[in-house]
Amino acid sequence: MASTRLRRRGFLGSAATSTVALLGCEEAALDDDDSGTGGSGGSDGTGGAGGGSTVECADPFAGAQMLEQLAFTIDDGQPIQVPFHTKLNQGWDARLYTDLTQLDADRLVTPTELFYIRTEFPDLLVTTDDWQIAVSGLATPRQLTMADLLPLVKDQGMHVLECSGNGGGGGFGLMSAASWAGAPVEEVMALIDVDPSATRVLIGGFDEHSVPSAGGHSTPGAAWIFTMEELTAARAFFATEMNGAALNDDHGKPVRLYVPNWYGCTCIKWVNEIVLLDEDAPATAQMQEFASRTHQSGTPQLARQYRPATMDQTAMPTRVEKWLVDGAITYRFLGIMWGGYELAGDALRIDFGDGTAAPVDVCPTQSTNQTWTLWEHLWRPTATGLYKIRMSIADPDIPTYRLDRGWYEREVTIDEI
Repeated sequence: MASTRLRRRGFLGSAATSTVALLGCEEAALDDDDSGTGGSGGSDGTGGAGGGSTVECADPFAGAQMLEQLAFTIDDGQPIQVPFHTKLNQGWDARLYTDLTQLDADRLVTPTELFYIRTEFPDLLVTTDDWQIAVSGLATPRQLTMADLLPLVKDQGMHVLECSGNGGGGGFGLMSAASWAGAPVEEVMALIDVDPSATRVLIGGFDEHSVPSAGGHSTPGAAWIFTMEELTAARAFFATEMNGAALNDDHGKPVRLYVPNWYGCTCIKWVNEIVLLDEDAPATAQMQEFASRTHQSGTPQLARQYRPATMDQTAMPTRVEKWLVDGAITYRFLGIMWGGYELAGDALRIDFGDGTAAPVDVCPTQSTNQTWTLWEHLWRPTATGLYKIRMSIADPDIPTYRLDRGWYEREVTIDEI
């Protein structure tokens, strides 16, 4: 069945009853803060899909009946066991998984209380109004305070954040999007007297917990080393606000690093140090711990040997609905595309395991993938059974490391055709 365009306000719409109509897309007025250059999506969680033109899209399910939402499984039919939106474990092992099935075209921002957690607020940390960030290394030593940072804070727009260890066992729920405000790293670094020999900067955060990580799963120490060019190109910032309010404890209060389009392991929480370094700087414990998950070659010993821990363009289904359309069972796959900031657009494909990749429909279209792009695909299978769904992007110029390796493969059982 050919794909049809997604009605903007019906991405996760409930069952509808009216006349079937395929309306196409019409350009709609574009609000100033829906331009994709920052500020889209307010603290109420509304707004566009990260930029570009706003359009009104077709509703292929007007007059149809939604029968049920199907559950994704793992390991050939086993249910996903983690409870969503509930904090689990302690310290380094604390997790909260976001339920991506609840994404809506008008609510792309994840409420702060539902935003994923990978490591909770350290119980040994005491935050104060006079929080300080120690500057050392190849720079004149000094203490940066919140009084230095706050005058530089500005709206940074809406961005998706993903843990590099995000996996199917947690429903890929270690990923969320929020609207952020913070001080650009470039402007903060201008406050520091840096030695000309410095080529790299370590940004570290408080990372001490009274409860050890179970089985040594997490390595103590939260710090990542960047070049200034990397931070500038990514438009990195020291975040102080999230969804219109000051950062809360678990998300880095009072300040965290945010590097757009880099994995969460680089977005250091509870920032308390900036160290200027040269080209011989050794990799940090955090860089080595996450080397494989950020697609490094082995576990490099020097910081300069690490490739940027950026998210390539990728995609996956987030919801499957079974509908009755004109007396026929039709399955509606809803999903997201994120990372890369490339324009995959019509190149995005879905494969149900038969080796034939079909294009999905992306609407509304947009000019950036700063957060996540919404897509859908309508399907009438010819047989029941367990299906393993993989996404691909038919454009050799767009890096797709994880998609190429089936990282975001999802499975679902079709029980009626």
